[in-house]
Amino acid sequence: MKHQILSYFSLILLIILQFSTLTLSQTSLTPPPTGPTNITQILEKAGQFTTLIRLMKVTQVGDQINTQLNNSNQGMTIFAPTDNAFSSLKSGTINSLSAQQQVQLVQFHVLPNFISMSQFQTVSNPLRTQAGDASPGDFPLNVTTSGNQVNVSTGVDDATVANTIYTDGQLAVYQVDKVLQPMSIFGAPTPAMAPAPATLKSKSKSPEGLSPSSGNDDSPMDNSGTERIAMHGTTVLVFVISLFALL
Repeated sequence: MKHQILSYFSLILLIILQFSTLTLSQTSLTPPPTGPTNITQILEKAGQFTTLIRLMKVTQVGDQINTQLNNSNQGMTIFAPTDNAFSSLKSGTINSLSAQQQVQLVQFHVLPNFISMSQFQTVSNPLRTQAGDASPGDFPLNVTTSGNQVNVSTGVDDATVANTIYTDGQLAVYQVDKVLQPMSIFGAPTPAMAPAPATLKSKSKSPEGLSPSSGNDDSPMDNSGTERIAMHGTTVLVFVISLFALL
């Protein structure tokens, strides 16, 4: 009886072992999931990039990125601001931008070549973005490093690369703590020249019966009294001369 029980037990154990071996074999032969690179799916999987994903869809920049990645070997680098980074902007900032400016804003976060974290140590500034050329005022970015920390400067604000979200040798996606604001869109406007203050002339009223120029040292003096004295003296002199003539 014991022998039969052990036989049954051995048979069951053998079946389980064979089933497990078959399952492991099938698992190892299953190819990894493949498909075209999709930037929005990468960001969705990472989480906390809802605003950036919505902008990529509205501006269709996300489709452009996917097309370039899946039809060329050029490579690409993306700086991805978190939802907290967008919420730190002044209320209504994104909605106040034109459709073209929204496209440029998203493209400003995209470099048309693959840059690994270690390569940031040796890149030449300014970096060219998808929004425009690297010429001054044409959407350039400047990168500085301090140890393992990478900082990105736009001329309007400075952001820090927090971590690597995704990299596969062709696409690199880095999380940044601020929205990169291009000078061409968010640059401080030239302050308008303030008009020169008008010169006000004092018009103080003089007391009634007084000349307005009284008390002003620069005003001409009134010589009417002097003239009367001179005329009186002349009359006396003529009278005296006439008297001597009669004598």
